[in-house]
Amino acid sequence: MYKTLAALSISTALALPGVSFAVDYSDDIRKNDYKWFTFNLMQSINNRIPFGFQDDTYFEMEFGGRSGWLDLYGYLDVFDVLNSSNSDRNKPEGSNDFADNFFFKFAPRASLDAITGKDLSFGPVQELYISTVTNVGDNALFEHYIGIGSDVQVPWFGKVGLNTYARYVRENFGADNESEWDGYMISTNWFKPWYTLSSGDFITYQGYLDYKFGASKISDDVNRTTTAVEWFNGIYYHTPQWAFGYGLKYYHNMALFKDGGFAGDTTGWGHYFSANYKF
Repeated sequence: MYKTLAALSISTALALPGVSFAVDYSDDIRKNDYKWFTFNLMQSINNRIPFGFQDDTYFEMEFGGRSGWLDLYGYLDVFDVLNSSNSDRNKPEGSNDFADNFFFKFAPRASLDAITGKDLSFGPVQELYISTVTNVGDNALFEHYIGIGSDVQVPWFGKVGLNTYARYVRENFGADNESEWDGYMISTNWFKPWYTLSSGDFITYQGYLDYKFGASKISDDVNRTTTAVEWFNGIYYHTPQWAFGYGLKYYHNMALFKDGGFAGDTTGWGHYFSANYKF
């Protein structure tokens, strides 16, 4: 498994052009420390969450930063925050249809450069990490990812996160692969300011691409798939205190549920509108 992860990470990184962009921690391991935290009010339209939870207004607490060798990103989504009957996650009075109330993502990465004190950069790869992700829903989802991560310098985009993981399934809506290692994920993320106003406000192209594959232990289930894609493309307007954005997201077999199966519509384009308050 680990040989597969290393081969995938290195081959993907080497496919990108560029020169070495090393991060030097020899003088101060904390010189690149930073942190950020936002409260986000989100509106999703026609997203492809399994079991028909497509339209919702929800609250998100999002955070990230760097502290020495630890790089961190995460968020907590609280669904149907307005208790609206127009939300697909709203539970009608007397109904037994229970939807998730929250979703939590926690994604710490440990810098191998900072821990070892060595320059591990090569080509466009700026820094290497041991990367992890944990996804938790309060109904029937609990999964862990661990693998090799990197920061890669990409033309125009600048620094892009590139991570390759193996997937451990703790809970998966009752699937046969629970309590098993099953599949892999390659993920990228970016934050590109591309226009700055005279006021200092700026516009960004920000997003991520997650590709899951190799989930072979559920391949015999007609309602499951071995591959899935989530691709988020956001255009955001940033001020010092606020950000306002629109996101166009493509789903393919969301969460490894086959499109048109018992989980419903899991492939297609979804839309997100966001108002973010920055701390």
